[in-house]
Amino acid sequence: MRNYRLGRALTHGAVVSALAVSMLNTSALGQSVDLSQWSPEYVRSIAGTEEYNTAEQCGAVTPLDYEGKLTFWYQGVFEGDPDLLRQYYKEFFEAFRTTYPNIELEEQALTYNDLLDKFRTALLGNAGPMVVRLQILGGVEFASKGYLQELSPEDVGWKTEDFWPGAMKSVMWEGKAYGIPTNNETMALIWNADIFERAGLDPEAPPATWDDVVAYSKQIHDTLGISGYGLVARKNAGNTPYRFMPQLWGYGGGVFDEADPSPTYEEIRLDSDASKQALQASYDMYVRDQSVPVSALTNQQADNQPLFLAGQLAMMISHPSDYNVMLDLQAKATGTDQEKAQTVIDNMRYGLIPTGPDGKRAVVFGGSNIHILNPEYVEGGEVDEAAAKAMVCFWTSPEWSLKMAYAGSNPGNLNGFKTVWMKERLDSIKFLDVTTAMLPYGIPFPTLPETPEIMNIIIPDMLQNVLTGAMTVDEAAADAAQKVRDLTEGGGL
Repeated sequence: MRNYRLGRALTHGAVVSALAVSMLNTSALGQSVDLSQWSPEYVRSIAGTEEYNTAEQCGAVTPLDYEGKLTFWYQGVFEGDPDLLRQYYKEFFEAFRTTYPNIELEEQALTYNDLLDKFRTALLGNAGPMVVRLQILGGVEFASKGYLQELSPEDVGWKTEDFWPGAMKSVMWEGKAYGIPTNNETMALIWNADIFERAGLDPEAPPATWDDVVAYSKQIHDTLGISGYGLVARKNAGNTPYRFMPQLWGYGGGVFDEADPSPTYEEIRLDSDASKQALQASYDMYVRDQSVPVSALTNQQADNQPLFLAGQLAMMISHPSDYNVMLDLQAKATGTDQEKAQTVIDNMRYGLIPTGPDGKRAVVFGGSNIHILNPEYVEGGEVDEAAAKAMVCFWTSPEWSLKMAYAGSNPGNLNGFKTVWMKERLDSIKFLDVTTAMLPYGIPFPTLPETPEIMNIIIPDMLQNVLTGAMTVDEAAADAAQKVRDLTEGGGL
């Protein structure tokens, strides 16, 4: 391991014990890697141990000389992504066209916040693409409405055991698979050690609990006059649930019982005392202490990044790619701004996401899945099945599921952890070990058709109602719980 600290709570034993509690005994299922051993040390030990030939593997699914046509939508690179990711997206499509020169590919990149809405609109007009890559919370909604074909790893040359069990849950509807995970991600807490020291905090020790986050944020603001924690509360933005749900789960709350070992989604918990504690913590930071950016109501993570680089924000939750983003932003700075940015980069630290009062640590098990549509919802009324499977195979291969997640996520195909590219990224991407170590604490969003509405609309609305003073904590929690109840019982929003 490198010479940075992962935070005092990170130990090999803690990772393994959390895994034993929260995940299946996947070694008994013939998993591609032994998840029971998951730790930074284990990941490093398997990196670079296997070689894979993508053209050969996908050629067994769709012949390399196949002639056809494919339309494909996906979440593209956007403002907050590092330049390294832009490079790999460019190389991916070049490699696909080189490998399958006779497949006419029309791809369209959409932003995270636009993709779901545009896809829904296209489906209503039977004008969707043949293949779509969606954020992890989107698939079940469309599978339940009959828009997606059944699609499992075995359909494109892989095995179900080549993918995280938690990730496969996100593509299942009524016992059948309707997609394949492309990447899986968990985030970590990022802090500025220099700001911590100047505020009288231990520079090498992140806040252990969410209550500590509130206290540290206040101390930093009161002492230095800058924002302590990068709260994100934007409406209809995926950044919001990815940062609030770990807080909600950490306090012991939930939308349903999704954080339980065997969730049933029958009990709504948004108005529980534990959920209200989590909501109160956000209120305390934004309203009572004013220790977070006032722009949190409209901020995405991309808005926190320049604040952090300027030394005006002490803590935030994000991916390992944020380190590369800081390097990219610093390279574009001039004069003294470049020197100030370098000081922030030198003091950038990553640690495990804090726990709740009872020691519960949680993070969203995120990522994306790739799907093939049913022909009647595709523009032109046809799906070129062979061309579609070529694309799905290519993106979910060990090589490209790793490269396309190189800077900020993890390969959906577990064999990607064994590639030489995994070894390279462990050596070149600082702090990757920390976010990889968070995977055992990952909790998938509820696998329900209503989940996108809940996470992108109801949860942000609940936060906004509290932070703007439109409702009290009790009122906002009760309102959100009732909206979930109406939505899941068919009443709509």
